[in-house]
Amino acid sequence: MPFLGPAFIASVAYTDPGNFATNMAGGARFGYALGWVVLTANVMAMGVQALSAKLGIATGRSLPEVCRDRLPRRVVVVLWLQAEAVAMATDLAEFTGAALGLHLVFGLPMWTSALLAGLATFAVLGMEVRGFRRLEAVITALVVVVVLAFGAEMFTTRPPAGAVAAGALTPHLPAGSALLAVSIVGATVMPHVIYLHSSLAKPRAACRCPGDRRKIFRFELVDILIAMGLAGVINLAMLATAAAVFGTRGLSSAGGDLGVVYTGLNAYAGAHAGTIFGVALMVSGIASSCVGTMSGQVVMQGFLRRQVPVFARRAITMLPALALIASGFSATRALVLSQAFLSFGIPFALIPLLWFTSRRSLMGPLVNRRVTTIAAVAVTALIVTLNLSLLATCPS
Repeated sequence: MPFLGPAFIASVAYTDPGNFATNMAGGARFGYALGWVVLTANVMAMGVQALSAKLGIATGRSLPEVCRDRLPRRVVVVLWLQAEAVAMATDLAEFTGAALGLHLVFGLPMWTSALLAGLATFAVLGMEVRGFRRLEAVITALVVVVVLAFGAEMFTTRPPAGAVAAGALTPHLPAGSALLAVSIVGATVMPHVIYLHSSLAKPRAACRCPGDRRKIFRFELVDILIAMGLAGVINLAMLATAAAVFGTRGLSSAGGDLGVVYTGLNAYAGAHAGTIFGVALMVSGIASSCVGTMSGQVVMQGFLRRQVPVFARRAITMLPALALIASGFSATRALVLSQAFLSFGIPFALIPLLWFTSRRSLMGPLVNRRVTTIAAVAVTALIVTLNLSLLATCPS
């Protein structure tokens, strides 16, 4: 039990507002066909988070710290700059999603909702003052709320199990789905959490021998399987809900606007399905915004040995989202585009992680096995291929 928690914090990033936007859009437009992308991305995320946790357990250092110690300074600066850009895109999605959820549920103006979302985030982050385990417990409780919300959505909409299984197990990329496929991957295998998990998984007990490290890693694998398994179920539930409510009615454009999703769920599914969706979006945005701020702390401290007070960083990173909301730009469109941008940042975190975890001199007995390295290389190649596919289709 003392070792449970890090993966649950990381899993928040796999059920954040970006996932809401991409999964609802994918289900409404392509039905259950992109279920395999959701499933594949989640399986990849499990492997990536296991590597990140293993690095923290084996070295007692985060991925940014190991990069700083073992890579040339120029490379470190480039990695830091792209990591900060990824953190900004992440925070933009998460904070905007929290504000949108408040707006939908309570009918408040978006600007007022944004300010309230900021206050809620400050309140959750303030729990760390009483101990990090308390903060973990609060964030885990927020994840449970999202799980219960989509359990209720599945009960209400009742998507056919056969269609959901066929979409999840039959790889097929429909024409025009490249942007959404890449966005789903970007929203699931999120680069900022790769950095964060290595920091969260630093041993909570003294690791005086290789046996201790292996035992702690086994505990962390259980943590990852439970937390990421829940995240995968939630993501499939999002896509299946959109497919059952909008895809079957030919409302392919409905998923492109979360406000339309909210009203459509209330209209077609009933039982306050839209309100439940809005609450889940709000809770997810608040929790993931906190996790994004924590990731930014790990990135700056690791790469530069600099630390900005968490509340100051939270205040600064709110500004782009507030500017976006003030401009009137579509919140849902911003969420989808931010997730596509995140996918381009994944290799910058994943390649160093793969390189370091393959070094026996660094990892000791926790070094990657050959099959692990091959699988990680395949994951990286798949993500890069999806990104190139997106670039090829953008002009059209």
